[in-house]
Amino acid sequence: MPKGGWREFSGPDSLQRPEAASATTPRALQKVRVQRTKAGKGGKLVTAITGLEAPEAELRLLLKRLKASAGTGGTLKDGVIELQGDHVAATLAALEKDGYRPKQAGG
Repeated sequence: MPKGGWREFSGPDSLQRPEAASATTPRALQKVRVQRTKAGKGGKLVTAITGLEAPEAELRLLLKRLKASAGTGGTLKDGVIELQGDHVAATLAALEKDGYRPKQAGG
C-alpha cells in the first residue's frame, strides 16, 4: 500500500462482512442463563432466558418448544426469551436436552 493513499473502499476486502456475524458459538459453549424475575413486569413472575446466540428464526422455534413443554405463554424480546410463570427447572431440562449448558441465575 502506498504511503499516504486514502483507500477506504478501494479493495475487495473492504466490502466483506465480518466473520463473527456469520459464525455462532457452539451451543455447548454459550453462556445461557435462566432466571425468574418480576422486574418491569407489573409484579408478574416470568422466567427469562438470556445468552442465546442464534438467528431469530431458531430462537422462535426454541420458544415454541419451551412454551409447549411448560404449557404456558411466552415471548421473544431483543434476543431474550420470556416464559410466563416460574418454569426454571423445566426450562433448564429442556435446554440441556437441546445441547445447551444452561445455568440458573439469581436466587
